[in-house]
Amino acid sequence: MNVTKKDLIDSLKKNSDLGNTKADEFVNLFFNKIKNELQKNKLVKISGFGTFEVIHTKQRIGRNPKTLEEYVIPSIQKVRFTLSPKLKKIIN
Repeated sequence: MNVTKKDLIDSLKKNSDLGNTKADEFVNLFFNKIKNELQKNKLVKISGFGTFEVIHTKQRIGRNPKTLEEYVIPSIQKVRFTLSPKLKKIIN
């Protein structure tokens, strides 16, 4: 089962005194803060949950499997998530 942003908002409303607008605002602010820090190439550590970090891939050569023609795959930035030891222990 997937958990959507709406599910998070509904859960927050149900388990707290926040109304619909405040719960929606809280979830949006939380995710926007993570996005903004990652755009600045900063590490985002959430204690007991994990760490988000921006990594840079290297430029490499790819190949079309049908024609075997080679082409360049450019270097890009990706977000990597690493589980905290606490969460890893809970999952396993």
